[in-house]
Amino acid sequence: MYKALAPYAIHVRVNNLQESIEAARIGGFQGVEFGPNEIADLIDQRGVEAVKQIFSSAGVRPAGWGLPVEWRTSEETWRQGLEKLPRQAKAAAAIGGTRCYTWVMPCSNERDLEENRRFHIERFRPIAQILAENGCSLGLEFIGPKTLRESQKYPFIYKMEDMLAMGREIGPNTGVLLDCWHWYTSHGTLDAIRALRPEQVVYVHVNDAPAGISVDAQIDNMRSLPGETGVIDITGFLQALQAIGYDGPITPEPFKDELKDLPSDEDRLRLVGQAMDKIFRQAGITPA
Repeated sequence: MYKALAPYAIHVRVNNLQESIEAARIGGFQGVEFGPNEIADLIDQRGVEAVKQIFSSAGVRPAGWGLPVEWRTSEETWRQGLEKLPRQAKAAAAIGGTRCYTWVMPCSNERDLEENRRFHIERFRPIAQILAENGCSLGLEFIGPKTLRESQKYPFIYKMEDMLAMGREIGPNTGVLLDCWHWYTSHGTLDAIRALRPEQVVYVHVNDAPAGISVDAQIDNMRSLPGETGVIDITGFLQALQAIGYDGPITPEPFKDELKDLPSDEDRLRLVGQAMDKIFRQAGITPA
């Protein structure tokens, strides 16, 4: 496992790959998320080896990439995204970035549970197939907070086991994006993580929850830095991942507004980087 950076998640602004990599270096992260379109364009301009050198010369790995297909809206928009995905997936895989992910709302105002399940399987199957053809995996993030999943008319998947079950119907390269916030708010257990195979975990997010708020009253965008409050058992979470052999990125996603009050991006990066160092140290894990 190693520490990876998603700049947007800690209110750091970057305009391109080079700035993302430099941000990761400042914060002491070993990996960074990237945009597959930019990677594809850079490969067209410079070649695969030159793009890989951008990462390796900085000592930073390509951690993963958000699914660029807009699958939630119209069929036309979805199909347009599917047409572009082979180029994006091929480029990402060429530099070793084979982990792709997206999030799934735990509720809907339009579709009941079964209809929504069919909708997601239909939309994700072609995506997973394209990713598989290019050696990539698809991680689906389940969203846990009760306050969010009860905000719309129909409930949907909000637990890891149910997301994995749907993933099995989508494709063999489909697993979960496991966020400790959503694991905690969905009343997940360490035993459930220990029962996983490493390939079922495509990507990982870490954060913490504000103290003094019950688990079912937590609000999705009101989080804390990893290890800040101790409400979430991040040590047990990381150790369970290590126990199953997960060797991928661990990415902070605190969405903490107070980070905006710091004087600079460098301050944000160093503060979050220190929080990541702390949770790895407490778990007895050396990033590798």
